[in-house]
Amino acid sequence: MSTKEVLYQLRTRNGLTQDDLAEKVYVTRQAVSRWEKGETVPNTETLKLLSRLFHVSINTLLGSPHQLICQCCGMPLTDDLMGRDADGALNEHYCQWCYADGTYTYSDMDDLINVSVNQMVQQGFTEDQARSYLNQLLPGLEYWKRFEELNDNGRFEAFKKQLIEEINGLNIAGMPKLEKLNALVGRFVNLEYPLPGGMKAKFLEDQTTYLGNQLESENDDGRCFGVLANKDFILICTYGEDGIDPELVLYKKR
Repeated sequence: MSTKEVLYQLRTRNGLTQDDLAEKVYVTRQAVSRWEKGETVPNTETLKLLSRLFHVSINTLLGSPHQLICQCCGMPLTDDLMGRDADGALNEHYCQWCYADGTYTYSDMDDLINVSVNQMVQQGFTEDQARSYLNQLLPGLEYWKRFEELNDNGRFEAFKKQLIEEINGLNIAGMPKLEKLNALVGRFVNLEYPLPGGMKAKFLEDQTTYLGNQLESENDDGRCFGVLANKDFILICTYGEDGIDPELVLYKKR
């Protein structure tokens, strides 16, 4: 779609008149009318306001002229998979797994490759194919080329280490020692994790990136532990082999 079609569709889908939209982004109704006729396009600052208002990327507002990929892991980017800056704005350079609330979640390329290989194998690649592809792709991406400039000097890794120590200190029966927490939760990524009070946390679908992992039970009972955590809470569930009916083991506010 063209920019004029995108703007018209977003405005009408959200039940806004041209006057309403003009007021929200600090322009005149005539300016909105010219956008929707294709006579002009919003300037950069107005595009940022429209992006925030409609929760879509500037690339989408402009009719998706570019095929975006995450500049950390290389996955194709759509609006629903983009990471967010600390102020909540969509970031068109990174996915939610690699960049959350203004924080880069990977500081070790090998860790990212190991996580990504597992996902690619599930999609039909061999491990050798996936590893070879990623070893060629990742060093050319912007994040890894500018890593010394963009990294946070280990602060996020220190936070993950603190979380791991807290979780292992809970001494959950049957749960092996937790070694890693990743922003990618793995094969139970689509499950809804039960929270107290009837609420549920579903990875990515509630616009929150969690840290997590899965660990096979030490009791050899065909179940595994699902760990989900962020700065606010630690959640541990168990799952059967089919991944259905998670059972809450622990919910702890931090």
